[in-house]
Amino acid sequence: MRTSSGLQTQMDISRAEQRILHLLAQGGRIELIKDNKKLAELNCYSRDGWRFPGLDEHLFRKLKKKRAISSKGGAPYRITRRGLELVRSELDNR
Repeated sequence: MRTSSGLQTQMDISRAEQRILHLLAQGGRIELIKDNKKLAELNCYSRDGWRFPGLDEHLFRKLKKKRAISSKGGAPYRITRRGLELVRSELDNR
């Protein structure tokens, strides 16, 4: 379903996307390590500092494309309001 602004109001997200967004919604972050402006390493951390191994470049790009995550001023990537809407729209988070 699309609104007048062209953005989708509801969107299905995969289980892997849901896991990452849920982790970010609880205060986690995604840190990028770049080598000559090229992505070298992606790390996803929980709010407690534990590294989550389920994030790869493909999943990261999908979340960025859906505008579920963003970074401001070189800071780590965090969940956006859109990302929170996507996580909340799922009734069963298992």
